[in-house]
Amino acid sequence: MEKQFKLGQYGSHLWTREEGRRIRARLTGILEKLDVGDVLVIDSEGVDAFDFSFAEELFGKMVLMVATQYPGRFLIVENLTDCTTENLTKALESVSLMMIERRKKKLGLLGKVHPSDQETFAEVVGATGASASGLSKKLNVNPTAMNERLAKLTNLGVVRREKGSSASGREQYVYRVLS
Repeated sequence: MEKQFKLGQYGSHLWTREEGRRIRARLTGILEKLDVGDVLVIDSEGVDAFDFSFAEELFGKMVLMVATQYPGRFLIVENLTDCTTENLTKALESVSLMMIERRKKKLGLLGKVHPSDQETFAEVVGATGASASGLSKKLNVNPTAMNERLAKLTNLGVVRREKGSSASGREQYVYRVLS
């Protein structure tokens, strides 16, 4: 299930930690009702600008909350302007976090994102369910490094890990985004 939250209802210019905290309280109430696999989309259409402190307070703390208290749920932002993209990226980088952005129906990552994170995330998005060994082979990365990449993305809440089984019937984990 996907739940939309219209950030523009709070105005076209959003400033201060206090405003971010007030909106985050409303988002937390929505997040508490979501199940594993559900998606909370923060639609920023109509928001021309927000400052760094607002972005860090709202998005940084929401991303951290999803990753630590609500694993398996997803937080997405969409319809960012150039200004909001820049401030959100810097705010997330400052606290070593990343989040999913949907732009023209394509998913990407914002924040402190290493090229290997982006590469791995893109492969998981493109698969119906990706295993570490399959990704390791496809991206030509050793299995240990792939497991580290996937653990990082899972711990940051941008990829979900589920128990599955291999073709031979052995237990293995499957990694997914939004499915």
